[in-house]
This record gives sequence, structure tokens and C-alpha cells, in this order.
Amino acid sequence: MKFKLSELASVAEIIGAFAVVVSLIYVGVQVNDSASAVRAASANDAAVATQSWYLQIGSNQQTSNLWWKAITSDVALSNEEEFQFLMMTHAAFLAFQNSYLLAEEGTIDPELRESITSAILGVKDLPGMIRYWRQRKSYLHADFVVYVDELFTRDTIDTVDIYRIPKTDQ
Repeated sequence: MKFKLSELASVAEIIGAFAVVVSLIYVGVQVNDSASAVRAASANDAAVATQSWYLQIGSNQQTSNLWWKAITSDVALSNEEEFQFLMMTHAAFLAFQNSYLLAEEGTIDPELRESITSAILGVKDLPGMIRYWRQRKSYLHADFVVYVDELFTRDTIDTVDIYRIPKTDQ
């Protein structure tokens, strides 16, 4: 059986089209796997950023004392201490903002963002947090600021009593 050149070209064209379809399916599977890996890595990075901040604050006595003193103080501390407090707190808010933005673009689950940013609910009414937010919110993404302002209207988490200053009998 002898094929004409035009018939061979048609068969090659059909085989080529089939190969393109198979290649596109393969690429689609690879892109889906890659997107899943990116989402998992982003979720891990968001959690690790927050975890690292807590570890840095909690594992250094001087830093821990300074942050607790500043967050509960009605007045600003010395310039140096207030600067340290603002920078420490801003670092946490940059991690919170990252979680917010990743959730907004669909890279991480909004529930993860909520669990990370819920820490704000425990300290939002404390004098140092109010001071921080007044001074530094303009340095953050506008949509994140709206989100945090909304968090500030929610009820404080009652279970977070570590920041409460014990009342002494007088």
C-alpha cells in the first residue's frame, strides 16, 4: 500500500495534534502539582515567620521584659526602648500582613490567616498596641490596615490573660 505525500502529511498532522493534547494535559498536571507545592510552602513560611517572632520574643529575657513592659504601659518608654518595641511589633505585623496578602490572593487558606492574626485580638486594647497602631499603620498595605481596623472592633479574646497586670491589694 502506497501513500501519497498529502496523505502522510494528514496522518502526521493528526499524530502531532494528539501529541499536543497529551502534552497540554501533562503540563496541566504539572502546573497543578506546582501550585499545590507553592501553597504548602507559603503556608509553612507564614506559620514559621510568626513562630520565629514568638521564639525571639519569648526566649530572650531582656527582649521579653521590654516587650511586655511596652505593650502594657500607658506611656511611651525611653526613646531607645520605645524604638525597640515598635520595631519588634512591626516585625510581627509584617508577618501578619504577609499572611493577609497571601490569603487574599488565594495562596494560603483564609483560616490560617485568621489563626495567625488572631493574636492581635489578645492585645488590641493594650496601651502599647494602641500606641504602635497609631504610629505605624501608615507603613502597611492599605487593605491590611482596613482588615486590622476591623479586628480592633471585635471583642478581645478573653482567654488571653497573660498581658493582664495583676492587681495588688492596697
